[in-house]
Amino acid sequence: MDILETNKGVIAEFRANDGVCTGWLEGAPVVLVTMTGAKSGRELCSPLVYSTDGDDLVIIASKGGAPEHPNWYFNLVANPDVTIEVGTDSYEATAVLVDDETERKRLYDAQAALMDNFVDYEKSASAAGRTIPVFRIVKNS
Repeated sequence: MDILETNKGVIAEFRANDGVCTGWLEGAPVVLVTMTGAKSGRELCSPLVYSTDGDDLVIIASKGGAPEHPNWYFNLVANPDVTIEVGTDSYEATAVLVDDETERKRLYDAQAALMDNFVDYEKSASAAGRTIPVFRIVKNS
């Protein structure tokens, strides 16, 4: 099954179960990020794991440690206005790419402390010469 089909199933389960997912995402904090495609201009939705920092959500463009960024990274850079679904809550927000390396590392390490697979993702991406981007999701007023 490809990633788009997998995502469709996760999104449907998330929405049917008030933000709770089973299977490989069971127990993980999952957020749905609806964004505008950088090239297509279409509305796209990605289920992502997240951590929090104060009132903000933090999402990490790890792509499992792959040597390239996930497609959603390019969408958020081009179009940072997003709709967030977390649990049963939905709101408009802005995805802010964290460009300060000290802050990026702090936020990344906080998520890796909660989900240890992010330690391996960072090692793999680093070996390929990629620094994994981090976004802060800031709720619009």
